[in-house]
Amino acid sequence: MPPRFVPRALAGLLVCLAVLLTGCSSASGPASHASHASRASSAPPAASAPAWARGTATVPQSRLPAEARRTLALIDRGGPFPYAKDGAVFGNFEGRLPRHPRGYYHEYTVPTPGSRDRGARRLVTGRAGEIYYTDDHYETFRAVLR
Repeated sequence: MPPRFVPRALAGLLVCLAVLLTGCSSASGPASHASHASRASSAPPAASAPAWARGTATVPQSRLPAEARRTLALIDRGGPFPYAKDGAVFGNFEGRLPRHPRGYYHEYTVPTPGSRDRGARRLVTGRAGEIYYTDDHYETFRAVLR
């Protein structure tokens, strides 16, 4: 190839690379961070989801980690719970769950294998039977469908 064509070919390659990178980077912007709740094993809200779960990412109970399913069984039985803070009022200070009066929500620890403390995983229950799961310490929630 004559030398005068190398810069033109290189320029074309750089333009193609820039277009590809621009298209890929749009998936990592702020909008995708906000949709973290619907990633991984989460399913988008289903039409058959209860009213309280509509508009929220969902996860079927069967797709929760085994530790979360065990914690849910403890909640159903009323305990006993392994952590002193289990059953404590969840303040919803982050405002990521629907707003309700203080005392409406309660939180329960979901053990995290290998963690030396309570870890980041929780189940949060609402007075009307709602159940939410978070695996990132209240950054995102998924409605648990039973």
